[in-house]
Amino acid sequence: MAPSPHPLVLNGRQAFKAGDLPGAMSLCELRLHDAPTDTQALELKAVILQGRGDAAGAEAVMRRAITADPACDWALNDLTLLLRAQGRGGDAEMAAREAVAARPADAQAHLQLGVILAEKDDLPAAEYHNRKVIELAGAHPQALLNLGLTLYNQGQIAEAEDLLLRVHRQAPDNAMIMAHISRLFEARRDMDSAFAWLDRAEAAGRKTGEDFTVLRAIYLRNTGRAREGLDLIDRTPNPEAPARLERGHLLDKLGRYDEAWQAFSNAKAGLARDRGVRYHADKVTAQYAAMKTFFTRDTLRRLPKARVRSDIAQPVFILGFPRSGTTMLEQMLASHPQAGAGGELPFVFEWQALVRTLLPGDRNFPDKLAFLTAGDYRHVPGVLRDYYLGRAETYGVMGKGKTRFSDKMPLNDVYLPLIQMAFPAAPVIRLVRHPLDIAVSVLSHNLTHGENFGYAIETILAHMMATHDLNQHYKAVLDHTVMELKYEDFVADQDGQTRRVLGHCGLEYDPACLRFHENPRHAPTPSYAQVSQPLNSRSVGRWRNYRRHLEPYLDRIAAMIADLGYGVA
Repeated sequence: MAPSPHPLVLNGRQAFKAGDLPGAMSLCELRLHDAPTDTQALELKAVILQGRGDAAGAEAVMRRAITADPACDWALNDLTLLLRAQGRGGDAEMAAREAVAARPADAQAHLQLGVILAEKDDLPAAEYHNRKVIELAGAHPQALLNLGLTLYNQGQIAEAEDLLLRVHRQAPDNAMIMAHISRLFEARRDMDSAFAWLDRAEAAGRKTGEDFTVLRAIYLRNTGRAREGLDLIDRTPNPEAPARLERGHLLDKLGRYDEAWQAFSNAKAGLARDRGVRYHADKVTAQYAAMKTFFTRDTLRRLPKARVRSDIAQPVFILGFPRSGTTMLEQMLASHPQAGAGGELPFVFEWQALVRTLLPGDRNFPDKLAFLTAGDYRHVPGVLRDYYLGRAETYGVMGKGKTRFSDKMPLNDVYLPLIQMAFPAAPVIRLVRHPLDIAVSVLSHNLTHGENFGYAIETILAHMMATHDLNQHYKAVLDHTVMELKYEDFVADQDGQTRRVLGHCGLEYDPACLRFHENPRHAPTPSYAQVSQPLNSRSVGRWRNYRRHLEPYLDRIAAMIADLGYGVA
């Protein structure tokens, strides 16, 4: 039990409540002069400083309290909140981790780390901490809601539905919870229920100022009522960037392509401004140049490879640019009884930090990999392999009876040499699609991959060309076979290409893979609606609708288009 506050602290709290900040600070400082480690006095000082708008001063006091008491609950948790409010995501994450380490039975610490991990899309880890909150503090509505949304975003619809309905029973007038439940029913393809819950959300939202126009417009578009959706958006005063992006989709559905292009371009520019992001072309150029310089044929032959493990399910790496068809391919594989869907797994990217830790010296990645030629570091590829498999196991992607699981993280192409070093026998499939179809699709979706390349057509095409150039280099220097699958070939010959893919993955043919649109799994990506429909060719050649807007860039990307076996006729 914490000791009773000192009288000076009590009087200081009363002064603060009365709005007398100078008086409260004076009493606080008197106490800290005599007892500089009194964490209750430090708490009051931090609150006063925040009341004055002095975030830096408040942070310093919180850190002082943690130094005095490494398990100081208020300081650990308030520091995380303060850092998040300042947009200092990395510092906030570290503070949250420190809080959980110092107070593993503190539900608030787990709650905050769970929120941060969910924002990073590390959903299984966020799920763990949300479950820990419920274990420690009971079925609090916020904890149930956080867990439900984390499960939804992992495609675990049934448990998410149960949790969100429990939250709704505890807060029956909460409009946002009703909207979340509506999205669950949409994921289950029960549009009657989805619209019914959305009606309820909108009725409640009118009292609280919450707006669900974009969600309704998406439902209308996905149910063939694009005209109604467009009328709805156009009646919205001063629509924000997400609404303008959805307006572009509706215009596209209605065949009004010039207006759609303008809507996509303006919406993506607005999103970039709102988020304060830009494409880091110089960083991409330097990174890709370093990869090409280091990974030569001679270097790759000298580097060791991990042995193949046969005691655990193995990954299938699905490479490809965003919007190239990787979700479709994963959904097909996930329809096979021996294959699971991993989704966009971040583990390959995480290898960079592991390499920096495991290998000596101050070289940057990938140059540091040169140390693998030393006899006492030839085990490192096996460490990368086991790190990846361990992380995959905690993600729950290795279901019972599965021998394969997919990893379709976009742009894993960049790290292909590392993948083949850690998993020399793993099936690797690269999805290829007409670059202009990809470009139009990326422009029309809200994506954050690849140094924020997706906010303008110029940067989309620039990143595409840079990645293609790196892939061409890897083709020349890597020995391991990468199966290339053209999206258009899969659409034209689904049975033949399905057999080809399954054979490459060491899986027996199963006709369920042809009916992947019937798979009840919810694919938590922008492609979720497409992969729940029978395969069709509607997206093939879509770029031609926007040829006039793409024309200025055709000469610049003609060589890449030809390399990939496409044309611009």
